[in-house]
Amino acid sequence: MDAPSTVIGTDGQPRCRWCAAAPEFEAYHDSEWGFPVDDDVRLFEKLCLEGFQSGLSWRTILAKRENFRRAFAGFDFHRVARFDGNKVDSLLQDAGIVRHRGKIEAVIHNAGRAVDLQAECGSLARYFWRFEADPLRAAAPQSVSISPESTALSKDLKRRGWKFVGPTTVYAFMQAMGLVNDHAPGCVVATNAARARSRFQVPR
Repeated sequence: MDAPSTVIGTDGQPRCRWCAAAPEFEAYHDSEWGFPVDDDVRLFEKLCLEGFQSGLSWRTILAKRENFRRAFAGFDFHRVARFDGNKVDSLLQDAGIVRHRGKIEAVIHNAGRAVDLQAECGSLARYFWRFEADPLRAAAPQSVSISPESTALSKDLKRRGWKFVGPTTVYAFMQAMGLVNDHAPGCVVATNAARARSRFQVPR
């Protein structure tokens, strides 16, 4: 597959073409997408939001992100793991988020698994970065929706009891959190993301 083309952004610089799909995408693309993350709460949040996105658009989820953060205690998984059935019922009445019982319950369930994983590995970051894509073997940017690494991570998370973590969802998570630099060739941010990764200390 040919490398994805770029689109000219508001500052006249080329960016990944998907930035043109919504005005709010450019800032997200420039400051977050593809930059390496080692904060456990941010990692948990993103994996949860990718689960909510299943069957929807990222624009819908991004527009509601602050509402999700409010509803799920800032995605502090230690707190979310203590949510009960009454909290689920309350969240199902919250018009500011995606009111899908299965996805809401999955976040709460996965929060418990995150607590366990943090206790086992020392941090979620230490676990997730074991599955970093090898840049020498990675597919051309934005040419695939799954990878061997995302498939392996998805399989391991499911083995540990996580829900809504299929390989496509996990690959989108890896793209966003910098476990793979999937910026298009020629994108002005690709170099910035690569530079951030070169300075990044992989959690061990």
